[in-house]
Amino acid sequence: MKIGDVEVRDDVFNVKVKKHVLWEVVKWQLAKRRQGTHSTKTRGEVAYSGRKILPQKGTGNARHGERGVNIFVGGGVAHGPKPRDYEYPLPKRVRKLGLKMALSDKARNNAIIFVDNIDLGKKPKTKKAIEFLKNLGVEKEKVLVVIPEKADVLYKSFRNLPNVRVLLPEGLNVYDVLWANKLVIQKDCLDRIYKKVEA
Repeated sequence: MKIGDVEVRDDVFNVKVKKHVLWEVVKWQLAKRRQGTHSTKTRGEVAYSGRKILPQKGTGNARHGERGVNIFVGGGVAHGPKPRDYEYPLPKRVRKLGLKMALSDKARNNAIIFVDNIDLGKKPKTKKAIEFLKNLGVEKEKVLVVIPEKADVLYKSFRNLPNVRVLLPEGLNVYDVLWANKLVIQKDCLDRIYKKVEA
C-alpha cells in the first residue's frame, strides 16, 4: 500500500477497523489518566461531636443520634467517592491492534502526510511552525506531528498552537491519533512505528 510516495505495510496501515476495539483502547487510556484524588468525608471524619443531639423520647422530634450523620446538611457523605486508582489491565494485543486500526482509519481517509524532514531553524519560532503547516495545507486542522527524536526547537515552536500535538513514534497512541484530523509523520519514524505495533 502507498501513502503519497511512501510504501507502507498493509498489516499496519490497512487493517479492518472495528469501532469497539478503538472504543476499548480509548476508554482504557482515559481511565489511566484519571487522577482519582476525589474524596468525601464519612460520618466518622466530619468535625462534629458524637454526642446525641436530643433526648430519645419526649421532645416530639424524630429520634436522632449524632450531628454528623449523612441525613443532616454538613454531615458526612454516605458511599461517596474516595481516592482510588481507575487503571485496569488491557491486553497488549488489543492495544497494538487499536493503534493499527487508528492508523488504518487515517490512511483510508487520506489523513496521513509523510515528510522528509521538519526543519524550523535553530531557534523556536511559532511563526515558522505555522508556515510549515500552511505549506502542507493543514494549518486549520487538528494536527499530530510525529518526529524521530526529541527536539526542543520543534516542541517549543508547536506548543503555542492549541491544535497541534508533537509525539515521538514510541508515544504514538490511539487517543491522539483519533483526536487529530491530520497526521504529519517524518519518514524516519516508520520503522519505529512498526516496531511499536510489533513489540
